[in-house]
Amino acid sequence: MSKAKNEIYVTSEIGTLRRLLVHSPDSGLGKVVPSKAQDWLFEDIVHLDTIRRKEYDFYTKILLYFLDPAKIKGKLAEIDDEKSRRNFFKPDNKSFFRSEKVIELQWLLSDILQDREIKLKLVAAVCAIENCSYTLQNDLFGFTPQELAKVFISGTINEEKMIFPPIPNFIFTRDMGIVINDYILLNKPAKKARTREAMLMKYIFYNHPLFAGYQDKILEIADSPHHFLIPRETDEKKVTLEGGDVMVITEDHVLIGVSERTTMEAVHQVSNLLFEKNIVKRITVIKIPKRRDYMHIDTIFTQIKKDVWVMLGSFSRKRIKLEDADPVQRILDTEKKDEKIKIIQFKRKDIEDPVYFDNLEELLTDISENDFGCKGKVRFIYSGNNEFPFDAREQWTDSCNLLAIKEGVVLGYDRNDKTVEAFRENGFDIIHAEKLLQQLENGEIDVAEIEDTMILIPSAELSRARGGFHCMSMPLLRDEF
Repeated sequence: MSKAKNEIYVTSEIGTLRRLLVHSPDSGLGKVVPSKAQDWLFEDIVHLDTIRRKEYDFYTKILLYFLDPAKIKGKLAEIDDEKSRRNFFKPDNKSFFRSEKVIELQWLLSDILQDREIKLKLVAAVCAIENCSYTLQNDLFGFTPQELAKVFISGTINEEKMIFPPIPNFIFTRDMGIVINDYILLNKPAKKARTREAMLMKYIFYNHPLFAGYQDKILEIADSPHHFLIPRETDEKKVTLEGGDVMVITEDHVLIGVSERTTMEAVHQVSNLLFEKNIVKRITVIKIPKRRDYMHIDTIFTQIKKDVWVMLGSFSRKRIKLEDADPVQRILDTEKKDEKIKIIQFKRKDIEDPVYFDNLEELLTDISENDFGCKGKVRFIYSGNNEFPFDAREQWTDSCNLLAIKEGVVLGYDRNDKTVEAFRENGFDIIHAEKLLQQLENGEIDVAEIEDTMILIPSAELSRARGGFHCMSMPLLRDEF
């Protein structure tokens, strides 16, 4: 299959986006209780209706206008009442937009559950994980594919009866899988709360017609030998990998993070796999502090253009000057071991001679200059405009976790004021999603005309789920440079 005809092919973070996997916030998000929030990887409980109607729906509309305008343009004006308008975005409703470009995971799951054998296996597998009764397992097999897909994701029957925990992190589709060139890397989440997600994704990738012809290009990593004998407190040999720690820079170069969620052993396995199959020529390993506020490498930087990056300033060449810090304090802060970042680049043809980078800014500059051939100055836009305490505050609400729809056009949260200010100072237009949608609907502007723009999505509730739009997307197809 030629690259031009591929429906699954990603060779960068900034090529024009053509297809991606998403999952709309489901009722499971509205079932998270304070006592279980952290177990389910949430810092707080969120208001589901606000996320759906006033935040995530803007994200979906923007994606549709850029990737599949025929599915959205004029459609909302044709719908008279609010209920019908909401049904347009509900995957289990007959009026759902069902785009082939902005692809909803829930209806992919519904599709594969049409197959009786797959349905039988998945019901048994989910019930085994969730320790369901034999009676409940038999009852679930009697559900329709659409009903069952919704139950598997929300953990709830008929919106009321909870039979097992929800998987509220399913909206972060990138963590479960990554496309590297025309290969699909299946990930292994670090937390037990995401076990069901990983299994559902695996069944979708191996069984849905959308991925037909790619089964021999699905990459899986195994647990280390005798993993069941390793003490819980020993992290070195655990194998966990999440997609927020994988970035495809070019068809020859991939970045992989070692973080709170991705272990060194997983990076070791993935690196060997990518090299053995000649998928890439270079792998850069970025080891960051194992902290909840960093979580993945895409929480501290993402690419905006060939020569523009957004990042957290504490990992740059420059040190952020604390307002009241004296020289001794700054020096001591610099020496904190848990604040260190280590960067090592391996080349397939010369693995024994890796390249080391002193800081993140140095690596990203090298990528812009040597991977993309940029001749001018490489620009960095800093979280919170590199001002304390806004740098840390806005990084926490995903100021660095941006999704590029095409080079220079990114989606971010409207709450990160200082970061938005930094984008403006660097020559980017700033526009709120609602205003942009009105202009697109009225024909005042075409998506092809939009350049160097940060599109702001409402984020009062959505940002509290602890993930940005880079997390909430799994690109399947991007244009090549």
